[in-house]
Amino acid sequence: MHRSLIHSSWSPDRTPRGIVPVTAKLSRKFYETFGDEIANDLVDWFNAVDATYRADLRELNELNFARFDAKLEQRLAELDTKWGSRWSQFDTKLEQLGSSLRVEIHAARADTVKWMFVFWAPTAIAVIDLLLRR
Repeated sequence: MHRSLIHSSWSPDRTPRGIVPVTAKLSRKFYETFGDEIANDLVDWFNAVDATYRADLRELNELNFARFDAKLEQRLAELDTKWGSRWSQFDTKLEQLGSSLRVEIHAARADTVKWMFVFWAPTAIAVIDLLLRR
């Protein structure tokens, strides 16, 4: 029986894995009928076809991955643009909210000072009056 070695060159990190042994087994009767040379040629042909299909599949996978990668990059760029504009809108609204909040805080502070004067002025007058009567 014939043992053949084929080279597998695909891996997820795109580095060669090395040589992978593939054993093609044909029946003893096949070897007896056609002889070792024809049987070995057939095994070599099977391995060549397998290597061709693997190369075609690898190329197809790489093309599909390239298309997927390009589409992903495009969608990420679109999302980046979309979210960039949304963050700009959010910043604008936040600035508007901050401005109106500052105005309200100043108004509340003015009201507080006014009411403090309204409540403490009579108290201060009463204390001064008590001190002067002694």
